[in-house]
Amino acid sequence: MVSVSKEHATDTESWHRICAFEELEPMWGEAALVNGVQVALIRLTDNRLFAVDHWDPVAKANVMARGIVGSRGGTPTLASPIHKQVYSLEYGECLSEEGVALRSYEVRVENGQIEVKL
Repeated sequence: MVSVSKEHATDTESWHRICAFEELEPMWGEAALVNGVQVALIRLTDNRLFAVDHWDPVAKANVMARGIVGSRGGTPTLASPIHKQVYSLEYGECLSEEGVALRSYEVRVENGQIEVKL
């Protein structure tokens, strides 16, 4: 897990540098600790990036970066590695169970570095 503190923030109000874009393997999640928040970063094969909670609200564990990356009806998804609830990577909504969701975060690449807005 990558840990990022305020002194590494590119904009102390909201954007936080995580790692180099090339360090993130496509279709595989990585966890980052950003100002006390655990975030799961996902890079797709077309190089789109997503950042959602690492916290699985059903399993009550920080495991989402180890989830199964896929798609449903053209929507990129992440399935819980424990109970298999499927979440939209774009919005965090659960597509397989009502009443649960992941927070999603803005993510960008600046000068080859992945940054997350918290």
